[in-house]
Amino acid sequence: MSSHDSAYKFLFSHPQAVADLLRGFVREDWVQLLDFASLEKVSGSYVSDDLRDREDDLIWRLRLRQPGRREEWLYLYLLLEFQSSVVPQMALRIMTYLGLLYQDLIRAEACRPDRLPPVFPLVLYNGRPAWTAAQDVAELIEPGPAGLARYRPQLRYALIDEGRLPAAELARTDREQADNSVASLFQIERSASPRDVAQAVARLTQKLQGPEYDSLRRAFTVWINRLILRRFTPDPLPDLQDLPEVNTMIAEQIDDWTQQLLRQGMAQGVERGRHSGLALTLQRQLTRRFGALPADITARIAAADESQLQNWLDQVLDAPTLAAVFTPA
Repeated sequence: MSSHDSAYKFLFSHPQAVADLLRGFVREDWVQLLDFASLEKVSGSYVSDDLRDREDDLIWRLRLRQPGRREEWLYLYLLLEFQSSVVPQMALRIMTYLGLLYQDLIRAEACRPDRLPPVFPLVLYNGRPAWTAAQDVAELIEPGPAGLARYRPQLRYALIDEGRLPAAELARTDREQADNSVASLFQIERSASPRDVAQAVARLTQKLQGPEYDSLRRAFTVWINRLILRRFTPDPLPDLQDLPEVNTMIAEQIDDWTQQLLRQGMAQGVERGRHSGLALTLQRQLTRRFGALPADITARIAAADESQLQNWLDQVLDAPTLAAVFTPA
């Protein structure tokens, strides 16, 4: 597991973070029936080696109170996905994991074999591309001949695609649930500048005052130090111990980090401009010598780095054919 993944898992190993995730971002009526004070992580003795090997997954349970009915446990299968690409077979993976979980609960006599507890499978995703995978395993299976479709398994998971949460919804959650730590987490992660991060961390620090939040504050401190502040400086960072220290360091470094980011942006802009100029010059010279360029050639020029463009420019005047320009000398 990478340090990125482990920092997130550390955060969601705290019951307060799990409760804030459900209260703030699962917009379903049954959430009001949950007894968050009963939240507990499922013991390792409840799950097999197959599930324990799923290091990125967390399994919690809490009491579900229903009027006129006896209280029962609701199991939350929280799957953290921090990948650069979407997983098309996620629904199938969820179905497999939940089958293993139910088997383990029966084996451990944690439930009746003929009355399985409800499970809420939730995928928390923070990759850059929008999540496009099927959310129900039935969508992955061909229906087959008439009458066969009704035998397709159906199992749906809930999805929180962090990068696609509307800013207005995030702000509303932060406003209506003034103590919601996960709303601050999402705001910090989406902050583009050191100043935005500083403001979001200051709000989070206000939310997590008091000794009951000591452990969660430490988890946020590790997460911010390892993942968020690395965006602004390549220099080694001190081992910060608590959120007030993070606030102090950002306040001291904010101007330097902002200037550093501006310089990096300007340098990248100059580099992009130089690359575009070389590509345009090469295309104009090739067109004058060999006529209209095929689409594959223009695509190759667009994908080339500066060194390749320089080499091809050197070969334009002497190359007898268009193909010869792109043949290594």
